[in-house]
Amino acid sequence: MKLVIAIPHRFPLWDAPASFSERLRREFPGLAVVHLDNYATLEHELADADIVISRGLKPEQVRAAKKLKWIYSAAAAIHPLMIPEIVNSNILVSNASAVHGPVVAEHAMAMIMAIGRRIDLAVKAQTRHRWTQEEIWVSTPPPRDIAGSTLLVVGLGHIGTPLVRHAKAIGMRVLAVREHPERGAEGADAVYATGDLQRILPEADFVLLCAPVTPATERAFARQQFAAMKGDAYIPNVGRGALIDEPALIEALREHRIGGAALDVTSEEPLPADSPLWDLDNCMITPHTAGISPKLWERQYTYFTGNLRRFLAGQPLLGLVDKAKGY
Repeated sequence: MKLVIAIPHRFPLWDAPASFSERLRREFPGLAVVHLDNYATLEHELADADIVISRGLKPEQVRAAKKLKWIYSAAAAIHPLMIPEIVNSNILVSNASAVHGPVVAEHAMAMIMAIGRRIDLAVKAQTRHRWTQEEIWVSTPPPRDIAGSTLLVVGLGHIGTPLVRHAKAIGMRVLAVREHPERGAEGADAVYATGDLQRILPEADFVLLCAPVTPATERAFARQQFAAMKGDAYIPNVGRGALIDEPALIEALREHRIGGAALDVTSEEPLPADSPLWDLDNCMITPHTAGISPKLWERQYTYFTGNLRRFLAGQPLLGLVDKAKGY
């Protein structure tokens, strides 16, 4: 059986270290492991591969992979893999949401605290050597109590579920939206169907986006949704930039129709230097660092090898993607 690891990235942490494939070879001697540091020979290596670790494949690469049975996405997002050649095949697709979710939830909570207490303004003032106590107090919105405020979590997966626990622990009221509310509230005070989103948006002080990208969720937050939010509400996004209609967000922020945004993801990454988002005082940006952790590849190894054993034993995979739904 052959495994191809093909996830080279401009950001080194997103690529598997050499130790990852070395451990696999020691622990699974019957598995031929090919670890690529570029994509030049990927199509050739896929010809006899049974498993591939990748974030995205081209149609011609899938067509070349005659034996491919399982694609493991080292990312949480799998929309780059939802191409017809994969969706319409018998190839299993699983993702690493369970690996990334807990630390992304911590980052999301940090963003809520930072913008809610206006630490974002204090950090910007520090770069100018300015003591802006009064300016922060009279800012719009001013610092607020986090305990007692209402958080709306859009998406109750591996990010949203631990986030609910964090938010409840500091005294927030938590509402949640998920496609299948019958699956439970995961500790939230109330759970709603996606069709109820517009109705409950006016209740939220923070609207946290952590849903997967599907045809139904792409640019789901646009002018209509921003218009329904409170004038001092914030929208943190740790899902994907594609969840937000970015021009509509920029307009809402410029006109102060919402309190602000905290973005770990944007529609284009890296965010271009000429993007208006950089200069908006009511927008905090972190450069897609929510998933960064020194423990990332240890967690990836544990999760992947657990699934590999299930695959070899013919058992159902964890994190299996419903290709018809796109998540």
